[in-house]
Amino acid sequence: MLLLALDTSAAATVALLRDDVVVGRFASADTRSHAEVLAPAVRRILSEAGVAGTDLDAVVAGVGPGPFTGLRAGLVTARTLGFVWGVPLHGVMSLDALAFDAVTGGAVPAGSGFLVGTDARRGEVYWAAYRAPSRSGDLPDLVDGPHVGAAAALPGGRPLVGRAASLYPDAVDGVPAFAASDPDAASLARVAHRRLLAGASLRDTSPLYLRESDAQVPGPRKRATA
Repeated sequence: MLLLALDTSAAATVALLRDDVVVGRFASADTRSHAEVLAPAVRRILSEAGVAGTDLDAVVAGVGPGPFTGLRAGLVTARTLGFVWGVPLHGVMSLDALAFDAVTGGAVPAGSGFLVGTDARRGEVYWAAYRAPSRSGDLPDLVDGPHVGAAAALPGGRPLVGRAASLYPDAVDGVPAFAASDPDAASLARVAHRRLLAGASLRDTSPLYLRESDAQVPGPRKRATA
């Protein structure tokens, strides 16, 4: 199965996977240039792999949660590519990719509960609660979320995976190996691959903004008075 995945919920990442093998990958930590870097990255990755867009089995997009502008750039790009190439388009919650990394990396014990949290800015965290699978190879189960809120208000007693752990070390019990991690497109594709093989349904690409955009529609102009 040949999948192209994009995620812009935090960093901008692109990955091309054949089954579980990464064929090509791009990542940029600059959160202000998602729209500019995605299309060239996709073009380069496909070209270097000798793959045409129409060869893909699907395009996978991270649907957040994430900031409005960055998340929208990734989703618009993914939707456009899927439409132009005529291939299926699937959505995966971006936090699922981090939960998958934590489980496959052995950072959380089998059957245990844990949190995933990313930077929501304004002193807040995008987060969700998961349970690690009891059987090797299974995906973690989403227990609660996603939500956005203050780090100090996160449920206690469970370790936290993701960049929020390094941003708010006094408020959360972070997993050191994943304390600076953001969602990655390669892991996103692996989650989608497993779900597709299992015949499970995937999300559409409706974005999980969780907050209103900072941009506001201007009100009517005030009438000038003499």
